[in-house]
Amino acid sequence: MFTGIIENIGKVNDVIAEGSNLHLWISSGIASELKIDQSVAHNGVCLTVVEIKDDIYKVTAVAETLAKTTLGDWAVGTEVNLERALKVGDRLDGHFVQGHVDAVAQCVEKHTLDGSWLYHFVFPAEYSALVIEKGSICINGVSLTVFNVVKNEFTVTIIPYTYQHTNFHDIDAGTKVNIEFDVLGKYLLRRAEVELN
Repeated sequence: MFTGIIENIGKVNDVIAEGSNLHLWISSGIASELKIDQSVAHNGVCLTVVEIKDDIYKVTAVAETLAKTTLGDWAVGTEVNLERALKVGDRLDGHFVQGHVDAVAQCVEKHTLDGSWLYHFVFPAEYSALVIEKGSICINGVSLTVFNVVKNEFTVTIIPYTYQHTNFHDIDAGTKVNIEFDVLGKYLLRRAEVELN
């Protein structure tokens, strides 16, 4: 379980394909603090640390993960938002994030305002019921509030701190991102579907 509050930006150090799996070596300022078998969210994707060497560590993405996220597009040098799992007793500054990416969205517009940035995204239409005005969403692991929700489109605003301390500074029109919808909305929608059937 995560909160969508990014604690470090990592960088892809190496990408190794093995069968249908992809092994990723990530360099990060938190690598020396990690332990084997820990869960870390990478651009919102929960992956298990399987090896550590000094300031780099290795995670493995399986075919299902690669099919539903942007991980297959990562290359050496790609910046990655990192968050370690929530500790019991910590403040919940974002919202409950599982690290289970639901879909890939695409940025269609980016506007620089006076002190902030406005991003407009489109996402697969089958998930439209899961995005509500002023609701929570997780984009590349970052907990955000959405507005201007119309069908399968929404807008978010990024403040300078988030812009500088996450990989949002690399997102432009055309960039694909990982999105996870609010788990509460998913459970409510599922219950409604079961009651209708």
